[in-house]
Amino acid sequence: MAASVVQCHVTGRKWTMAASSIALVFAALVLCLCDGQYEAEPVPLVIWHGMGDSCCNPFSMGAVKKMVERQIPGIYVLSLRIGNSITEDMKNSFFLNVNEQVDFVCKELALNSLLQNGYNSMGFSQGGQFLAVAQRCPSPRMKNLISIGGQHQGVYGFPRCPGEISKICDQIRKVLNFGAYTRYVQEHLVQAEYWHDPLNEDEYRNSSIFLADINQEKQLNNSYKNNIQLLEKFVMVKFLNDTMVDPPDTEWFGFYQSGQSSKTVTLQESTLYTDDRLGLREMDKAGKLVFIGVEGDHLQFNEEWFTKNIIPFLL
Repeated sequence: MAASVVQCHVTGRKWTMAASSIALVFAALVLCLCDGQYEAEPVPLVIWHGMGDSCCNPFSMGAVKKMVERQIPGIYVLSLRIGNSITEDMKNSFFLNVNEQVDFVCKELALNSLLQNGYNSMGFSQGGQFLAVAQRCPSPRMKNLISIGGQHQGVYGFPRCPGEISKICDQIRKVLNFGAYTRYVQEHLVQAEYWHDPLNEDEYRNSSIFLADINQEKQLNNSYKNNIQLLEKFVMVKFLNDTMVDPPDTEWFGFYQSGQSSKTVTLQESTLYTDDRLGLREMDKAGKLVFIGVEGDHLQFNEEWFTKNIIPFLL
């Protein structure tokens, strides 16, 4: 301040006042920063629900949205609705081609002005692998991908389903057991698109229209590899007592060893990793892969666990 006044004695009183004003503004900004009053807005969050759920169920995604908003005041949370209503959203989790769903979400995110500086994403169960949005649609940029119980190497067994949707699940299970890789079933049954038969790997690779593609098991797509490596963190949560997902290791990108359905191999033991077709080995060495285990059955966790283990990746 003194230096400014000395200089301004030479150039005149008007400039002395201007310099003083600038100095005061600068000091005020410094004080704001020091007091923590000048903070960047929280990174937005995009949520994708699981099978048989919807964007806004007050006991699932609605509760998660409120929990995040409590923990991070001012955050913008978009819970994806695939369709024109909550009912349609739930039905689409069973019957709308996953590739169409991903295209729909890519367009929605691109048009959302609140996401253009980047966003974090969080997928629950099958919503975890559907966030292949990171591979197919790099703009706007996904920063952290958090998969909670996602089946990244697919499933070889259809889960039990609670409540009203149990009859739907029983019918789907029968279809998958007898015709998962037929063209019609692949195009019209969501769960068939991540059905992975370790006893018929060739049929899986040739017929799967979603999972085999995003995991680079059909042909190499360099953009998939480049895009996923733009992530800052890829967080995978595995439920250690999961009775719904077969095998549970798929939640950490592991799966059954090819040719049988009893012994599993970890991601690091798989050819997907050793050949680094998807870039996961490089991400792992860079510290971008995070593996979290939680005691409990599928999607069973409490707010205390969520706050401790998940919220840090959203800040």
